[in-house]
Amino acid sequence: MANKELLFKGIKYLAWTLPLLFTGPMVIHSSFKNQNHPLYWMVLTIGILICIGGIFLMYKGLKTFVSSLFDN
Repeated sequence: MANKELLFKGIKYLAWTLPLLFTGPMVIHSSFKNQNHPLYWMVLTIGILICIGGIFLMYKGLKTFVSSLFDN
């Protein structure tokens, strides 16, 4: 039987992952369209950090989800 508390925690992580994985590439694309702007590097860095955060939350969410199903 699945640990429901861990299961919902994993689903919560995955729910936060979805917007980050769409927002990050949009911010990066926006920064590449405005390469002559003085804030280009800052916007690019923020976009990369958003993507890294989305990947981290996906890893943490899937790990929590699987551990709720298979651990005792």
